[in-house]
Amino acid sequence: MLENMKACCSASRNQVEGNGTNVICRDNQPAQSFTRVKDLSGMLLIPGGTFLMGTEDKEGFPADGEGPVRNVSVSNFLLDETAVTNKQFATFIDETNYVTDAERFGWSYVFHSFISEETGKKVTQVASQTPWWWVVEGAYWRHPEGPDSHVNDRLLHPVVHMSWHDADAYCRWAGKRLPTEAEWEYAARGGLNQKRYPWGDELKPNGEHRCNIWQGKFPDKNHASDGYVGTAPVRSYIPNGYGLYNMSGNAWEWCKDWFTPNYHLSSEIVNPKGPIKGTERSMRGGSFLCHKSYCNRYRVAARSKNTPDSSSGNIGFRCAADTSNEFSQQ
Repeated sequence: MLENMKACCSASRNQVEGNGTNVICRDNQPAQSFTRVKDLSGMLLIPGGTFLMGTEDKEGFPADGEGPVRNVSVSNFLLDETAVTNKQFATFIDETNYVTDAERFGWSYVFHSFISEETGKKVTQVASQTPWWWVVEGAYWRHPEGPDSHVNDRLLHPVVHMSWHDADAYCRWAGKRLPTEAEWEYAARGGLNQKRYPWGDELKPNGEHRCNIWQGKFPDKNHASDGYVGTAPVRSYIPNGYGLYNMSGNAWEWCKDWFTPNYHLSSEIVNPKGPIKGTERSMRGGSFLCHKSYCNRYRVAARSKNTPDSSSGNIGFRCAADTSNEFSQQ
């Protein structure tokens, strides 16, 4: 069995160490409320039902709270067919002038091998538990590898360097919300029962890549046999049984829930919404940096977490929406 305490392939904003000047941390802006006409285009109806949530897979991480397997029911809901793209997020910024957490803090985490030589000369700090994440001043969603990069050629890729606050703000502006963990896993399974991935138990059926994850030896060598070193366009690969793209790999996706490893042991089994408070929010799906030798959290039952103000080059989100008013803001 894999080590239960292996860190995720992402990093938290409070994991900064290194020589040089201290990283500047700016005050968080208060929650903002944005409104626009709700647009449900690009969303799919996910029919409610009861499913076996969680896993006791030998490849899993019990310490993350992946198990035990239990019956959970969710009501009908809507979910974005894809992760939110750079193009969509740019529209949000243009209409609201919202400032992301990465911009307010003045920095975000960038994977070490993506950083230009010139930008690398200015880096003095790295994440303590995951040193492949370098602190890059001026990195945020529009300049994902630092000031000398741009998303102009990645408009249909998932927007990254998203904190939970950023994802929540976008969802509220769009008249939507983030999915609960139960909804996310139910949707990711695509109608399959207790399979490891959205398409089944085999990672590469007939040798075909079905997701964008690390290919090679993490974290130093990625031969990109799946077609991508970094993020892939949001409609890459074959969608799952519900028509959803990239529910495994590509970019981590924030969920609505606060994270604990044991809440589900006593939680409700119908439309569970997670703890009422916490210090970290849940993330699902894994990213292009996940590899079986280390993170291995691109399985549909895998869970991870991060502080709501954290951002890095592999964290994004997709939106959910209600088909009724039974969910309330939390």
